[in-house]
Amino acid sequence: MKLILTNEVSGLGAPGDVVEVKDGYGRNYLLPRGYAIRWTRGAESQIASIRKAREARAIRDLGAAQEVAEQLGRLQVKLAMRAGEGGRLFGSVTTKDIVEAVKAAGGPELDRRRIEIGNPIKSLGRHTVSVRLHPEVSANIEIEVVAA
Repeated sequence: MKLILTNEVSGLGAPGDVVEVKDGYGRNYLLPRGYAIRWTRGAESQIASIRKAREARAIRDLGAAQEVAEQLGRLQVKLAMRAGEGGRLFGSVTTKDIVEAVKAAGGPELDRRRIEIGNPIKSLGRHTVSVRLHPEVSANIEIEVVAA
């Protein structure tokens, strides 16, 4: 199935990219969530406008993304979660929890969809989380999960 991405999809592409995906992935995930539109000759004209808007944002955001990455690298982020015996959390740390903790620590407001947690955080201690600020810039945040 040939699609035109309207949003950034991790591991697939950026807005305006034409991608070839399996039918089920496109029909059941990308199209219903609005991440892509079907490729047609008429939709081909939309690609230019999507790419133009993306490039205008990218040029403007590259310098800002580097500044935000430096700011995130200096932050001391503590996240208080309920924990049981042996330091195991009730549930896990979500991207929403991380966004709120960064904001509480005096950091910038982040988009939770750009935060990538490698393995689910289900224990107390220090953990590293990656944030995609720009296609060329990503930052790592050191988060300390403590018992509430």
